[in-house]
Amino acid sequence: MTEEEKRNIHFVPNLPNILTMIRLAAIIPLVILLSKWPEYKTLSFTLFLAIWLTDILDGYIARTYNQITDFGKLFDPLVDKLFQIAVAATMAAIGRLPVWVPSFIIFRETLMILGGYLLLKNYEVVVYSDIYGKLATVFYVIALSLLFFIPEEPAWIKHVIFIPGAVLSVIATLNYARKNIHNIKSRNNTTR
Repeated sequence: MTEEEKRNIHFVPNLPNILTMIRLAAIIPLVILLSKWPEYKTLSFTLFLAIWLTDILDGYIARTYNQITDFGKLFDPLVDKLFQIAVAATMAAIGRLPVWVPSFIIFRETLMILGGYLLLKNYEVVVYSDIYGKLATVFYVIALSLLFFIPEEPAWIKHVIFIPGAVLSVIATLNYARKNIHNIKSRNNTTR
């Protein structure tokens, strides 16, 4: 990444980036509503769904109307991660979700953020979301959506619904590692 490309990663006030910022701002009210479970269950689900649909909408607009920006490529997945972590941690805190799920998500996302930072700092490589990461996000959001509707018992269902997202997360992490190790090796070979 050149110095000019690094400078271009700034907020561009187009509709997809504004929707991303609205999603970010909506996470705090969602956490507050979820923490008052089950009193605001319906309102919580409505806001949860709005955040998710806004994520789909901003990606569609960015691709369809050529409004993809470096800011969006980096910040949109970050907001997705914050959304998943906040909802999973809150659902675990109120007893609707097994503790291993937010622990796994936090561990994996911390690993991805640190790895991405090191790749950017040491090799000027930016890690963007790929199909496996996007599929993992979709499966996590579907599983989190189901938590609004599934009964307390049998408790094993709350574990099982998160397995596809967890498996896809592991696949995505391994794929990011494979691609970036290959990119670094290729770059090192061309600079010799």
